[in-house]
Amino acid sequence: MPSPVEDRPGLFIRDPYRYTDAMVIIPPALVHCLEFFDGEQSDLDLKAELVRLTGELDVSELQAHLVDTLSAGGFLEDGVYAGMREARQREFAACPTRLAAHAGSAYPGDLDQLRSTLGRYMNGAVGTAGGLTGIAAPHVSPEGGWEAYRAAYGVLGPEYKDRTFVILATSHYGEPQRFGLTRKPFVTPLGESPTDVDLASRLERDGGPALEMEDFCHSFEHTVELQVLFLQHVYGPDIRILPLLCGPFVDSVYGAGMPEKDDGVHRFLDALGEMSEREGDRLFWVLGIDMAHMGARYHDRFEAVAGEGIMAEVEARDRARIERAAAGDPEGYWSLIQENHDDLKWCGSSPLYTFLRAVPRARGSLLRYGQWNIDQASVVSFAGMSFSR
Repeated sequence: MPSPVEDRPGLFIRDPYRYTDAMVIIPPALVHCLEFFDGEQSDLDLKAELVRLTGELDVSELQAHLVDTLSAGGFLEDGVYAGMREARQREFAACPTRLAAHAGSAYPGDLDQLRSTLGRYMNGAVGTAGGLTGIAAPHVSPEGGWEAYRAAYGVLGPEYKDRTFVILATSHYGEPQRFGLTRKPFVTPLGESPTDVDLASRLERDGGPALEMEDFCHSFEHTVELQVLFLQHVYGPDIRILPLLCGPFVDSVYGAGMPEKDDGVHRFLDALGEMSEREGDRLFWVLGIDMAHMGARYHDRFEAVAGEGIMAEVEARDRARIERAAAGDPEGYWSLIQENHDDLKWCGSSPLYTFLRAVPRARGSLLRYGQWNIDQASVVSFAGMSFSR
């Protein structure tokens, strides 16, 4: 992304997988040189470009500095990076719990402050609703989407506490057409919530090759963590969860056919649907999903302002998709996702589709729709929904 440091312009680089904690700012004049690290061009090609940029014949020191900086930071696909990746994945696999990754950033890490903040978000919740099978809530920053979080979690009554909460959430960095599961309990400042290990093991057995067990993406992804946080606020940490990350259905968005045309996706959806039928009301489904991502931050050639201009058109299209999902119409919903190869960039499209296939009798209600400027030129949309059979 563009450098956030005013007196150091350039390209800011960090690793969302957190294999490395390094952060690097590439000066504007050298940004184009990153294109030479593509596995096809050579050191001589990079050297020739640096000579052209600087007008100097001897660029060996500059070239070495650029290469060494990228390598030491873990930003080149080399032995340094491979070692960092292996160490991080081994560390996550060995850890008995999934530790809070976003306490102190997405939400307060201090327990008293966190309780006060969540109380403020949930103050004035509309009350409970019976006969529910699931809810959908955002995964945007709670400070930006708290009204939609409140709308969704405000309908939960005590009768759902003893169910297993199946959390279907967006995997921003997971492999396309893949699903990520973990047996680890989730920890937040509010406490530790165990995963339903029996269900996880059975799903691992039946889910097929599209399911990755102990998916490393769980270690840093915020989409499940925020749902666990709100569930813990409502019920306390003594709940059971089944945390599932859903990767994007890229082949279907950019090609022909429904997502289950992929054999792996088909097998997993069948296994999840069988689990839904078998377990019935012992499960409660929680979707951690955002919707449209518009504006400069998301590579659009315009600045987006919540509720204004093009975002009014986006809201109408969002609501059309929500309407199809609420009606229990996965085909109609997905046909709207496929329009223009999902130019709205719904990051929650695959978890919502997965839910519609797993619980085909679910019918939804829109509780709250919202848009939020994540920065001055970019907007995320989201909603709070409830589902019943």
